[in-house]
Amino acid sequence: MTAAQALVAATAKLRASGVPDPARDARVLLAHAASVDAARITLIAPEDLAPDIAERYDQLISLRAVRVPVSHLIGAREFYGRRFNVSSDVLDPRPETETLIEAALAQPFGSVLDIGTGSGCILITLLAERPTAVGVGTDLSEAACLQASANAVSNGVADRADIFQSDWFGSVTGRFDLIVSNPPYLAVEEMEGVAPELRDHEPRMALTDEADGLTGYRVLAALAQDHLDPGGRVLTEIGHKQGPGVCALFEAAGWRNVRVLPDLDGRDRVVCADFAG
Repeated sequence: MTAAQALVAATAKLRASGVPDPARDARVLLAHAASVDAARITLIAPEDLAPDIAERYDQLISLRAVRVPVSHLIGAREFYGRRFNVSSDVLDPRPETETLIEAALAQPFGSVLDIGTGSGCILITLLAERPTAVGVGTDLSEAACLQASANAVSNGVADRADIFQSDWFGSVTGRFDLIVSNPPYLAVEEMEGVAPELRDHEPRMALTDEADGLTGYRVLAALAQDHLDPGGRVLTEIGHKQGPGVCALFEAAGWRNVRVLPDLDGRDRVVCADFAG
């Protein structure tokens, strides 16, 4: 079987399994199986696949057909132009989160705290984009902290990033210019409706608070001011229907200039608030 024939068969299998964008995934997984850049797939298309590559590709496609995320199969995901290693212990970095990155970089900061750091993609990206900044990342999951620490090393910011286990602000000391967070924001009743890639393969504790989806925002609104320097900011990712509710929580807690930023699709994505102190 040629690479082109394998690609066609794999795309058909993924499409039959309900995988979104099956052609893209089939192409990415073939490049991974063959250890070539995805841009070179066209060049190898007429060639016969070596038996070991064909077997590896078949295994990858079978796993993707049962909705194992592509990032878990190849072990990495691109975010803001950088590569982050991922696993089932952390949320997949997603393009929507880059809205938070852009908002954070719109103003200067020298120190940043990332609550619920997961893969570390937010903290590490901000430190990489601001070479003089230092930061702290916390997560309730020890496995996530280890993953984030490894990503800090691979992206060259480990000397400026302190990553450790903490339940929200429980082990955090000091004050920061900026606090960022992508907390679990799905209400428990929403979990059955999410894609299998999330529901079955990403950490549940990073997806839902097992309540109304607002627990994390209540904590941030109530406690983040205790860890910000005067003039500091908090930026938090939200579900696209949560803007009014999250803004109300921050306004009730005395934050200034509370506003919602949309993502590239025009959906509410980030709530920003300024520390009045």
